[in-house]
Formats: sequence, structure tokens, C-alpha cells
Amino acid sequence: METGDSDFVEQTFGFVLRRAPDAEAKSSALDRLGAGTLSRAGLVAELVASDEFERLRALDDAVAFAAWARSAGERPRGLRGPPGSDERVIEIPWVLSRYGGEPRVLDVGTAHAPSAYVQALAAATPGRPTAVDLAVAELDGFECVTADLRALPFDDGSFDVAFCVSTLEHVGADNALYGVAGERDADGIARALRELGRVVARGGRLLVTVPCGASEEHGWFVQHDEGGWLELFAAAGLHVEEHELYALDEHGWSSTDSLEAGYATVGPAASGVLCAELHPGRLRHAVQRALRRAAGRYS
Repeated sequence: METGDSDFVEQTFGFVLRRAPDAEAKSSALDRLGAGTLSRAGLVAELVASDEFERLRALDDAVAFAAWARSAGERPRGLRGPPGSDERVIEIPWVLSRYGGEPRVLDVGTAHAPSAYVQALAAATPGRPTAVDLAVAELDGFECVTADLRALPFDDGSFDVAFCVSTLEHVGADNALYGVAGERDADGIARALRELGRVVARGGRLLVTVPCGASEEHGWFVQHDEGGWLELFAAAGLHVEEHELYALDEHGWSSTDSLEAGYATVGPAASGVLCAELHPGRLRHAVQRALRRAAGRYS
């Protein structure tokens, strides 16, 4: 049975762009298909040639590269991303390529994460990863928890690895853009880092990405320079095992030794990003154990 034009438009948008068409785009496509000024193959060609498809392809290619790197035991540096793309094409393959198959996985800020990243992390994890966000989410393959990153509802050492992709910068900021309310908190990022260090087990690690460059306050997030972020990590008792800076210019994304750009001065979002692997310090865990023992002794 031949598919009607309406179903064809829905299916084509779903297959090529992985989303339903908006009302205006669907109406325009149906009008042109009905008038004979657009063929079905022409609609496919238009969607494949769109900027949206190029962004989707760049992210898919990045996720596929990360899967190859994991299988080859590589920890790639010097990644590249196309001009005009956002930081996802760098930070997602950077963190996913460094995932070692640990069974107890936490991902924070998952509710608004790109579907390609969410699906790739779920597929790579041997168990059922935990997703935590202030926003309510239902994600296939995840145990979803609605919670504040500054007060995580998990026991000490609950996870082997925690992913935090483009999330830290929003903690304690105005999150109305994401449909959630939260008290503004100048110490929010520091508190969140301490909580992440608490719930990651000894010998575990955090894979973190943040916008980096000129220090700026944007209301719904903050951007720090490299030194500012590294100071926050150290103050939370987190050892920086590895970190790498990336910058966006007219040629695309590439690794760099320094970042000075303001947010969105070159591309659609961050103009620079810091990717880091952090390890909770042994001293921090020893202090936590001592505090628990003391609490039990004097309770």
C-alpha cells in the first residue's frame, strides 16, 4: 500500500532528522508535494542538505569515533569539529572514548542531553546507568532520578564513574530556560563538585566538560577561564588526571593551549571548552570515613 503524503513527510523527518516536523514545515512540504513542485526524493534531498542534518551527522560521527576509540583502547586528544558546530562534537566523543566499561555509571544533566549521547551511553554501559537532573525525565535504558546536584540522594561511593557534560556551569544559576526552578547559589558549582566527589567510589573518576574562556556571568550559566575551573576542581578535593582545552574558530574546533574568547563569539554556543578527567582524592575519602566514624561514636 502506497504511503500518503502526510505519513511520508512524518516518516522522512523522523528518519533523516530524528524528529517530527514542525507544523509550518509539514504544511509547506504537503503543499509543494500536492502541487507537484516538490518530489518525495526532493524532500529527502532538502533535509539531507540542511544545516540541521549537518549538525546531526557531525554528532553521529563523533559518537561513532568514540565507540571505535573505546574498542581500540585509545584516549584520543586533538579532536576536530566542523565550523559553526557547537561544543557537543568535541566534549561527547572526549568523554565517551574514555569510558572504560565500569558497571556503576552516573550521568548528570541528562534530561536535556542530545539523544545521540544518551543512546550511546546507555548502549555502552553493561548495567543500567543512573541519570539525575532537576528536570523530570524518562529515558530508555536509564534509572532516572529527579534531584539537585548539590544534594545527591546517593550513598558515598555509589558509582564507579560519573559523567557531567555541559552541566556544572548551570548549577546554582537561573534554570528557568530548562523549565525548572532552583535557588540561586553562588557556591553551587563548588557544592556540586563536592557531591560528585562524594558519590564516586575510591578509585573511580569523573568525566567533566565545561565552557571555558573569558570569565563571564550569563545568568543561566557561568563561564570560567582554565585557571578558574582548575581551582574549583582542586578546592573540591578532585585531582585532575587529564585535561584538554579546545577552541572554535572559522576553521572549526581544534585543541589549543589557551582560551580567551567570550561565549558565542565565534559559533552558536561556547567558543571554548575544557574537558577533564577528575579523580576524588584519597585524603578526601579518608576524611569522610573519619567523619562517619566520629558521628557514630558520638551519636
